[in-house]
Amino acid sequence: MNKVTSHHLYKPMPLPTLKSKSPKESFQSVLNESLHPSIKISKHAEKRMDERNISFTHRTWAEIEAKLSEAKTKGVSESLILTKNAALIASAKNETIITAMNRQEASSQLFTGIDGAIIIDH
Repeated sequence: MNKVTSHHLYKPMPLPTLKSKSPKESFQSVLNESLHPSIKISKHAEKRMDERNISFTHRTWAEIEAKLSEAKTKGVSESLILTKNAALIASAKNETIITAMNRQEASSQLFTGIDGAIIIDH
């Protein structure tokens, strides 16, 4: 007979709960909101990021968020965001990532309809 004993130094941590706003909301969108709450990611951009294996550290998301907010206050509507590994098109006005591509793809693109650029070196 095996008996499980509890050690007095061990206190199990409760698991965090992610509350979905609607039953159809994906886990990824809830996770995205918790990682970078004020930046929205369009379904198109989310799909592109998944397909191209594009992800960012918390630090990079925080910088994207700060720079996009700054661009918005300066009247920028649509912005190109260049990071070391990716290029994003974002609506500063709506604080939404519209599309994403890796830097190799971006090197041969012509970007139109933007009125601002943000460069993040990490």
